[in-house]
Amino acid sequence: MRLAKASIALIVSIAFVSGCKASVKTGLDNIGSHKYLFYGQRIGIITNHTAYNNESRHIVDIFKNMGNVTISALFSPEHGLYGMEQAGRKIDSGIESVHELSVYSLYGNTRKPTRQMLKNIDVLVFDIQDIGARFYTYIYTMSLAMEAAAESGIRFVVLDRPNPINGLEVEGNILEPKFASFVGLHKIPVRHGMTVGELAGMFNGERWLAGGVKADLVVVPMKGWRRRMWYDQTRLLFRKPSPNMPDLETATVYPGLCLLEGTNVSEGRGTATPFRQFGAPWIVPENLTARLNKLNLLGVRFEPVSFTPGRSKYQKQKCRGVKAIVTKRDALKPFWSGVLIINEIYRMYPDAFQWKVAHFDRLCGTSAIREAITTQSSLEKVRGSWKAGLKTFLQSRKKYLIYPN
Repeated sequence: MRLAKASIALIVSIAFVSGCKASVKTGLDNIGSHKYLFYGQRIGIITNHTAYNNESRHIVDIFKNMGNVTISALFSPEHGLYGMEQAGRKIDSGIESVHELSVYSLYGNTRKPTRQMLKNIDVLVFDIQDIGARFYTYIYTMSLAMEAAAESGIRFVVLDRPNPINGLEVEGNILEPKFASFVGLHKIPVRHGMTVGELAGMFNGERWLAGGVKADLVVVPMKGWRRRMWYDQTRLLFRKPSPNMPDLETATVYPGLCLLEGTNVSEGRGTATPFRQFGAPWIVPENLTARLNKLNLLGVRFEPVSFTPGRSKYQKQKCRGVKAIVTKRDALKPFWSGVLIINEIYRMYPDAFQWKVAHFDRLCGTSAIREAITTQSSLEKVRGSWKAGLKTFLQSRKKYLIYPN
């Protein structure tokens, strides 16, 4: 299967629209001072369409022009090498058309590199833009690849990138191990406030990789990034990391409104503003808007909206619902807001509302939230039960933080 490159060409052209010089240098920008890691080595690159440097050069081209380095293969995550495949769709391996490189899909027949895939590789490199939420799958592609590298005696290098929704805020419950899946593999909160490089250090240092194996891990850090920064403060170009993550505004609400995936309410997939609007044919938008605004949730207000998804839930059916408008992103608690939004919809439409029980609980990393909503028990009590786990996580997290506030 030959993989086309049209989308990457488009991304490169968009990059030149930005006239601002980035104030943050990503790990990819800084590999010039880490060439010793790659000199004389055969490398595999786990990557996608987000792996550009500040000069709009893709990681493959950068390593191709690095002397005495051989690219043996590429590895692609969910959504594919070019970020065009829809969520959950299995992807075949293939050949990258420009450099004729093998592309092994890590979202198809396997999600972990096999020994056969790694047989001609000395160093495995990871460079993908994450979004900062526990259920975004790229960090588990990284985790499973770290396991494979450890088992095969291969060095694992992470080229670090910003957490788009900042590295200070931490929110939500710690995942319960029995709910572990590819949308939540490790014991972290929904909003973890870490970069991929920091997460790699934690996965490794806490012995969370299968069998307690430990990777030969190197993180090439960023320069100029501070934990308080949102992505638009880095002056880096935002390249949407997946089809339904078009901008920073979407990433801001995603840690809460992604929970709608576990219900029969449309989260806006198949529209221009996924996750920033939600609804169903059976919702009365003015009524729901009034109820949500009465909650006085910090940093967000709501307006009535109607939309017709082009795909996903209620495809080509008119949905009525609500648009979430972030008014103060530093005050917003997106996960808690998402829980309360779903609770209100459940209370208003008990006959029409339906759970996708297994998926909702996987996203939450617990069944306690759904059970509290279903029985109309105290959600504040459930929230209070998160404190001990968060305290332990925050204490452990300190050891792996690379960047200042």
